[in-house]
This record gives sequence, C-alpha cells and structure tokens, in this order.
Amino acid sequence: MTKQPIGGLIPEGEFSPTLFGENEIRRIFHNGKWYLCIVDVVKCLAETDNAASYWGKMKAREKQRFPNWERLKFLAPNGKEYAMEAADPEGILRIVQSIPSPKAEPFKRWLAKVGYERIQEDQDPTIAIKRGILRFKAQGREDSWINARVKGILERKALTDMWKERGITHGKEYANLTAANHLHTFGRTPAEHKSLKGLGKKESLRNNMTEMEVILTMLAERSTQEIAEVRDAMGFDENMSAAIDGGRVAGTAREAIQQRLGRSVVSSDSYAAGRTKKISAQIVPGLKDPSADNL
Repeated sequence: MTKQPIGGLIPEGEFSPTLFGENEIRRIFHNGKWYLCIVDVVKCLAETDNAASYWGKMKAREKQRFPNWERLKFLAPNGKEYAMEAADPEGILRIVQSIPSPKAEPFKRWLAKVGYERIQEDQDPTIAIKRGILRFKAQGREDSWINARVKGILERKALTDMWKERGITHGKEYANLTAANHLHTFGRTPAEHKSLKGLGKKESLRNNMTEMEVILTMLAERSTQEIAEVRDAMGFDENMSAAIDGGRVAGTAREAIQQRLGRSVVSSDSYAAGRTKKISAQIVPGLKDPSADNL
C-alpha cells in the first residue's frame, strides 16, 4: 500500500487498529479518511462469531441502503493480509443504523468523536503533531528523536504534495518514487531495510529508524524537492529521475559518514524490537515519529 500523506499528517495506507470498549476495530487511512473494517464493526454490534455471514445477509437484504464500500487489505491475526470490505465513517454509520444493538448509540457517539478529531486535524495540522508528540512521549521516546521525526513527517508531506502538483496521481507511482529515493539513499529497498530491522509488513519503517537514518531520509526528500523544482519536473519519468538523484545526494552523505565512523549507519536497531541504541547521538540530533499513526 502507498504511504503518501493525504491531508493532515496521516499517511495513505496507514494501518491503525482502534478500540471501541474492549473491541478492536481495524482501520486504514484511505483517500483522506479512516476506513473501518466492516466485519469488525458488525461483530462488535451484533455480538456474533460469524460477522462475515451476518454482513453478507445485510448486503443481500438492504444493498440499496448502503453506500459503496471498498475492498482494502487488512492485517489478520495470523499475520497475513486479506482484502476485506471497508467503509468510511458515513458508510459505517448507515450500517450501524441497520443493526439492532444496545451498543448502536454509544458506537455512533464514538464514531462522531473520531470524525471530529479528524476535522480538527484538517483545520489545524498542529493538533495532529501535538497528539503524536504526546503518544511518543507516552511510549518513552526521547525528545531529540521526536523532534527530528516530526520534521521528517513534515518533509515527507511537502514532497508528496509537490509530487501531486507535478502530475503524480496513482498510489503505485508514489510507492515507486519513494522506493527509488530510499534505495539510492541507503543502498537497499524499503522492504530490505524493514527485513534488516525484523519488522513486519504493517510496522512502520520510519518509526523504527535511528536518528541518522531519519536525518538521511529528510536529506534525500528535501534534495528531491529542490531538484524537481529546479528541473521543473513533470510526470512520473521526470520525477523518478529527480527522486533517484535526490537519493544519491543523501547516499553520498551516508557513505562519507560511514567512512569516518568506520561502520554502517544502516542499522538493525528498531524501537519495535526494543533494541534502539543511541549510536548516532554524537553526530546529529534527534529522531522519532509523531504522525497520527505511521509512515
């Protein structure tokens, strides 16, 4: 899934389960909205162990009542991804109204609260930043890491906004540009970098980077922006060339740093594994993430 931020600071394709009471509701940020997994909502409200069947009967009985839903990939308990039906808050509300349940009204209030928070973040992106900072502080992240990660999120948003203005419209194009930029910065693809850190598919690479890795990522993305603007790059091919050259700028910096340190700055350390180390604190300040969820 793609990872370009669309509005606020939440990246497209962000997977962030949330809780309604003790019930986990899987959700994905898609096209500027949170999409909730329909069977999770049905299971919660109908209190059934066969939510898929219950939802299937609802569709057959009241298909015209529901808006179009989308099939998006959700992470299952077995660690694999499956395409499942999901709906935005408006669509979920219509579904909730069709399920006789004492939880329906509390769920509607919860859904309204989630939607209100999203509107707040759209109107004032600093709210998302503040929420993210508090979340990472609660996780015990260091201030220097938080500060740098915030800057990285803003840099990423500026880059993807620029790509959109320069003719990048498809999710796969964003993903390919990002992968090329990353490859020429670190000498490995994002997937290879995640594998080095022992991260799963849905775990955020950027939230698990070391300080130096985050700063090099910022350098690559800022360089890409500057190069694209100087060249007036338009369309996928021209922006791909800029993304590669921007990555090469950061890659050259990485190699120079490695020569002076006598070791690689591409690290296996990750917050998720509980193995983060202050290996680059003496070289450059901070790094960690306060986006509304992941990048």
